[in-house]
Amino acid sequence: MSKFGVFKEFLAFLAYRKKWWLTPIVVTLVLLGLLIVFSQSSPLAPFIYTLF
Repeated sequence: MSKFGVFKEFLAFLAYRKKWWLTPIVVTLVLLGLLIVFSQSSPLAPFIYTLF
């Protein structure tokens, strides 16, 4: 399975089931997850934590 296999399968699911309202939720969760991962090992972590 390629790296983008899961992404392509998810897009196919959204198109087939007409669940486009899930897209903003998934994008928000992915961005929040990336923020958490990058803020743990970043010297900017104290500044990011003050935002929340």
